[in-house]
Amino acid sequence: MLQIGIVIYDEAEVLDFAGPYEVFATAARLCGSKPWSVSLISERKTVRARGSFPVQSHFTLDNHPPLDVLLVSGGVHTWAMNNTVLLDSLRRAARSAQWITSVCTGAFILAQAGLLTHQNVTTHWEDIDELGTRFPDLSIKENVRWVEDGNRITSAGISAGIDMSLHLVEKLHSRDLALNTAKQMDYFWKS
Repeated sequence: MLQIGIVIYDEAEVLDFAGPYEVFATAARLCGSKPWSVSLISERKTVRARGSFPVQSHFTLDNHPPLDVLLVSGGVHTWAMNNTVLLDSLRRAARSAQWITSVCTGAFILAQAGLLTHQNVTTHWEDIDELGTRFPDLSIKENVRWVEDGNRITSAGISAGIDMSLHLVEKLHSRDLALNTAKQMDYFWKS
């Protein structure tokens, strides 16, 4: 069974992690033969996401299983970019991951960890310029929902993480499962 880990932290954007979580959980339920397990991972078991939303993670950075898909959520990322425990954990998790992904400003954290170095990437429209300034070797793409470059996938802001996650369901399983998942979620997938 594949392991999908969604990394969250204090001030993570709620839909950045809840949207992808719903996609992967719904797809697994529809599939019938549970192809993956999806979990939330954070430094401490409980974090306060945006709007002081309390979230209990399944695992901490120290005790999660080896990941096949590493997804880093966005949000108020300044603290996370300077958190060496988080950055070191991401580097370790990336060693086993088939896919290294981010939603929104999670791209900043992946770049800070050295996991995005020269790839084509995207982020929230409001943060495009800053990402290019901070990480000039990245090739920033605008006006797209997600960008796939090798085994790296980055998505634009917030709800674009749902589109990217449906794309990953298609990559990991099938287009039919991705389409059925979007339909079950009553979501218009911008594939």
